[in-house]
Amino acid sequence: MAVLATAAGLTAGLWMLPILMGMMGYMKYDELNPESHPRSKRSLDTEYDFIIVGGGSAGSVLANRLTEISQWKVLLLEAGQDENEVSDVPAVAAYLQMSNMDWQYKTEPQPTACLGLVDGRCNWPRGKVLGGSSVLNYMLYVRGNRRDYDSWEEMGNPGWGYDSLLNYFKKSEDNRNPYIANTDYHSTGGYLTVQEAPWRTPLATAFVEAGMEMGYENRDGNGEYQTGFMIAQGTIRRGSRCSAAKAFLRPVRNRPNLHIAMGAHVSKILIDGKIARGVEFIRNGKPQRVRATREVIVSAGAINTPQLLMLSGIGPAKHLHEMGIPVVQNAPVGENLQDHIAFGGLVFLVDKPISMMQSRYENLNSVIQYAMYGAGPLTILGGVEGLAWVNTKYANSSDDFPDIEFHFVAGS
Repeated sequence: MAVLATAAGLTAGLWMLPILMGMMGYMKYDELNPESHPRSKRSLDTEYDFIIVGGGSAGSVLANRLTEISQWKVLLLEAGQDENEVSDVPAVAAYLQMSNMDWQYKTEPQPTACLGLVDGRCNWPRGKVLGGSSVLNYMLYVRGNRRDYDSWEEMGNPGWGYDSLLNYFKKSEDNRNPYIANTDYHSTGGYLTVQEAPWRTPLATAFVEAGMEMGYENRDGNGEYQTGFMIAQGTIRRGSRCSAAKAFLRPVRNRPNLHIAMGAHVSKILIDGKIARGVEFIRNGKPQRVRATREVIVSAGAINTPQLLMLSGIGPAKHLHEMGIPVVQNAPVGENLQDHIAFGGLVFLVDKPISMMQSRYENLNSVIQYAMYGAGPLTILGGVEGLAWVNTKYANSSDDFPDIEFHFVAGS
């Protein structure tokens, strides 16, 4: 009877085995899946070889590349938290502005910009999230013009010429558009996925055809020449945003020499003489310090990087004195800050129901297409379907150095 009772007990407990195996399988899959989210390290070491401030587009790449050397221990500090499923949806990029993933900056009133907006101020989106502004942006993959890179090299910056940097663009890229992936200007197999949106309106094709009627080429603006019209390429993967964190951090998140700390707002670089020795940061409301034996790398973005340098005593001496900050190094920090000049003034009325109106893509059918197949109107790059680079009368058209870029948005 005792044997029968034991057997019955064992049989009754067998129902747990499928659940247990399923849970173990999921945990193993999560560990091995290259797109699983990184975990924030709770307890940090007191010392690292490298400390990277800011887990945005630059910081994500740096953390990936530096930890390829297994004996280097790297700490990545990010003030924000991780991205989520909403930020993955390309078409809703504009909704991420002023969210908790954004530093929520606004420009100061000025007589030359933002004149039609409330108080004369524009939103100035900056990513406060792992992946930085690559989580907020419109995902447009635009490398820039060859002449810009070559001019930087001519100014005395060896290695910054276009031909040198092209190798690094190709190293990072996993281009999934077959008609350009195998050209001399693109590559496959890198961390960052690039492709056209899998869905588009008929207006995208009409935009490119209109450019051709004007005498411009339909060409890859990231290829041999830039001047011309094209369907936009974007940093998306299977219809979803491919941020810098998804591309460069997630596949290496299990490297033992990489520690990622989210919710860690760096407030000061610790400087001994003229050498950066570590950083001070706030996490969970408590100040903490950590030291670097090799380098402190500041990649906190175009606004937060100069701010952090000035808080640490590196910047214009006059301004630092006004703020009561001891001067470590008098330097013109922040004085060359520039941003795009954009004008959203060319609007056209379409007499057929083919544009991207909210009622046409914010519906159940679009959600199902996106969630199940990575397709449909929610995959459009923030609504931008076409790009063009053209010459005004001030540009020399023979130089392939256009002075105007158009973003074609097929919606309202």
